[in-house]
Amino acid sequence: MNAAEKLEITCSKAWPPLVEDPLGEWRLRWADGFTGRANSALAVGDPVRPLGGALRAVCDFAHDRGITPMVQVVRDSPNEHAIAAAGWHPATGHGAGHEVVVLTAPLEPGPAVAGGEVGRKPAVPGVTVSEKRAFAAPGVTVRDQPAPANPAVTIGDEPAPGWWALAMRPTEDSPAARQVLSGGKTGYGAALVDGVLAGVVRGALVDDWLHIGRLEVAPAFRRRGLASALMGAVHAWGVEHGAGHAVLQVAERNSGALALYAGLGYAPHHKYRYWVPAPGSCEDSTS
Repeated sequence: MNAAEKLEITCSKAWPPLVEDPLGEWRLRWADGFTGRANSALAVGDPVRPLGGALRAVCDFAHDRGITPMVQVVRDSPNEHAIAAAGWHPATGHGAGHEVVVLTAPLEPGPAVAGGEVGRKPAVPGVTVSEKRAFAAPGVTVRDQPAPANPAVTIGDEPAPGWWALAMRPTEDSPAARQVLSGGKTGYGAALVDGVLAGVVRGALVDDWLHIGRLEVAPAFRRRGLASALMGAVHAWGVEHGAGHAVLQVAERNSGALALYAGLGYAPHHKYRYWVPAPGSCEDSTS
């Protein structure tokens, strides 16, 4: 298994589905429809059976659980080429975007980032960020942005009041979604401006990796440095808990997010795509 596939397994552990069945080295995943990552087959390594049988197993697993059969696979990998040759096609209708960039950055104390300073003595149970400095990837300077008035950024073991409402669209919020986002060693970031929840982020630790997701700033508080402050705080939380690298999964079409993360020192590691079967090729054989 190559580096891209190993990192995909790490990311999957940081975003754990409710059900995960092994298919050789592939993983069949279900989380009641919450995100493609948790409701697709992760096609890494060897499924330990002919490809046609592996894809049939993907279809049966999905039909058994009422989700669309879908495969997540590293772009331009042998598995992707084989899946394409089997008649599957890119899942262009996937709402969140079927092409995803995986970004990574080393984690260590770095130069100033707009929005805050990681305290030397973090508040229990999280990290408190004040107004002057934060963590970034080494050697990276982020452009100055207007600092919000009286920001307070914390990383806690439990979501702050209002965290779920800001982190997820109303159609996403469900018991399954909350279980996915609560899995493993997780830190919940919250940015308060004058007592108002203005931004959130989620960090999850897997070995020495910090997986970051659900970065969201409320519309009224955007373009004021809060995204950078939240990233700085979750970076510091990761370092405090032993992480040496950070990883993000970002839809390729999300140019704004890609620009933000590039400014924080992230670089592309690899890409993956979602694939679905051709019409009529993956009928429900379980009914």
